[in-house]
Amino acid sequence: MSALAQDLRLAQLFAAAVLGDWDTVRALRRAAPAGEPDRAWRETVLQVHVFAGFPRGVETYGVLAEEGGLGELEPDERRAEPEQFERADALFERIYADHAPRVRVLLTDAHPDFARWILGHAYGRVLTRPGLSAAQRELLAVAALAALGQERQLASHLRGALRCGATPAAITATLESVRAIVGPERCDAALALAARFTTP
Repeated sequence: MSALAQDLRLAQLFAAAVLGDWDTVRALRRAAPAGEPDRAWRETVLQVHVFAGFPRGVETYGVLAEEGGLGELEPDERRAEPEQFERADALFERIYADHAPRVRVLLTDAHPDFARWILGHAYGRVLTRPGLSAAQRELLAVAALAALGQERQLASHLRGALRCGATPAAITATLESVRAIVGPERCDAALALAARFTTP
């Protein structure tokens, strides 16, 4: 199986988990090709709580466990992942670029602890983990934010996906792959928004 085919399966898994579409999560696990689920699946599921909360993450693990689980952990997956503020800052700056200072102010103004949680946990503990590239993680974010109809954050992560090395074709393929999960209206809206950043 090609890496692109797996990336699209992961986008579908992620969008379905974020929306709580358990039938699709089950179907994807049952249809997993040889060699999957693998670390990329496990990293995808670990990222669910960042976009949909811990209850959705817990339920995703439960549903997947009923269908055979996510495979054996690699040795380095068993260690605790410390908060990495230096890695977090680097990824945050890469994704938001010139908008990073404004986004930091917005988060801090909401609540200083909220800003620390996003940087320390979401960026420093989850999104910078090995197992998926920054581009792959940003494509998952694009799928989730399209599914949730979060247009402002979707715009940020569309730009972030491009800055992290995702191609316009990969963004389009990711969004098209989740059409049946997110619905045509949200998919078309996301594709229209993506066109603003991916069309020369």
